[in-house]
Order: sequence, then C-alpha cells, then structure tokens
Amino acid sequence: MGFLRPHAERIYALLRIAAGLMFMLHGMQKVFGMFGGMPAGAPPFIVYGAGGIEFLGGLLVALGLFAGPAAFISSGTMAFAFFMGHVIPNGGNLNPLLNKGELAAIYCFVFFYIAAHGSGIWSVDAARRGNSRT
Repeated sequence: MGFLRPHAERIYALLRIAAGLMFMLHGMQKVFGMFGGMPAGAPPFIVYGAGGIEFLGGLLVALGLFAGPAAFISSGTMAFAFFMGHVIPNGGNLNPLLNKGELAAIYCFVFFYIAAHGSGIWSVDAARRGNSRT
C-alpha cells in the first residue's frame, strides 16, 4: 500500500479539478480567442467543435457535474485530435514525442480514467446526491 493511500480520494479530486480547468483553458483559447487564440485559418470544426467540447467538458469535469459522460466525450475528442492532428500529418508516427501529441495523448487517458471513476468527492454530483462519492 502506498503512503498516500489515505488521501487517494482527495488526490483524485485534485486531479479531476486541475485537468478540467486546464482543458477548459484550451477551449477558451479556441472559442474566445484568449491566451494567444488560434492561428488564422483554423477550421471552424476545430475552433467551435473541439473548442466547445474543451470548454464545456473541462468546466463540467472541474465542477464534477456529469463528470463521467463529459470526460468520456473529452477523451474521445482527444483521441481524435491525437490521430487527426498529430499521427496522420506526421506520416503515421505514433510516438507522441516525435509527433508533438503529448498533450492530446495524456488528456485522452486522464479523461478516460475520470470517465471510469466518476465525479468523486468535492463535486456537484456528490453534493446533489448528498454523499461523498458518485
């Protein structure tokens, strides 16, 4: 057993909140042009489609409101982004260090874990149900 085991649920909540907030920032960059915005000529499905999922999905995950479904959709979006935006343009290279897809890959798996685990403590879902775990 790890020495942090007694704190696992709180650490998970911090992971969920931090990942959601950082993902939301990527959406704000795309949709609202904040933090440097998107490069000129970015296709609308990236700006509004992926950006909307990043913003809303990140917000829901951070709040712990329908975090499982939101994280599942976000995970799939990042899997799509990894292959379409990093693997295919780089000749099928699956190595995230070489195709610059590290963020898409790690977000994909973090959100996949959140989708499996659910909202957990410190979440709107837990408060709505009146318990500490959802």
